[in-house]
Amino acid sequence: MIVLGLTGSIGMGKSTAARMLKRMGAPVCDSDAVVHGLLGKHGAAVPAIDAAFPGVVRDGAVDRRALGAAVFGNPEALKRLEGVLHPAVKEAQRVFLARAARRRVKVAVLDIPLLFETGGERRVDRTVVVTAPFLVQKARVLARPGMTPEKFAAILLRQTPDAEKRRRADYVVNTGDGRHHTRRALRKIIADVKRLRGRHWPPRGYQPGQVVHA
Repeated sequence: MIVLGLTGSIGMGKSTAARMLKRMGAPVCDSDAVVHGLLGKHGAAVPAIDAAFPGVVRDGAVDRRALGAAVFGNPEALKRLEGVLHPAVKEAQRVFLARAARRRVKVAVLDIPLLFETGGERRVDRTVVVTAPFLVQKARVLARPGMTPEKFAAILLRQTPDAEKRRRADYVVNTGDGRHHTRRALRKIIADVKRLRGRHWPPRGYQPGQVVHA
């Protein structure tokens, strides 16, 4: 099974690309959705977040606005948060890949916003970076509820620059050229990687039906 790592800076069209890949038959593990589940009511990460950031848990769920305020502009707090979330997200990804392998899927996708920042490229066979001109990116991001230029700038500082992502990617898709171009580029990528042999999944010794844990 080929594992694709899908990534891109904020506002570059990654969610749109992920939906297109799903419609092409490639299952996608959405890391952001995994995090939402971990932080939601009775989520697996709620107790650890409560211990690390007292006061951000309400009614059994993490108040994401309060948590964001607690880590915004605080690198030490952000690192503490990542120490809780990253291992849990990786475990969810492993379970996702095990299930995909059991179904004999040819291509599975890990949608990871911080793919290069966390070394995730070492766990996938090929990387796909979505990009767009900066003015397009900025317009998309500032149109989001609650977003400000200051928040946008702070997010960009935490992310690997777009030019660096493009340099390190196996495939680059410019979503600024429109949905038709994006869809066509993704179809070509899927056709290309299907000719490859996966290096990561299934792991050595894996048997169909087996769930792999860390």
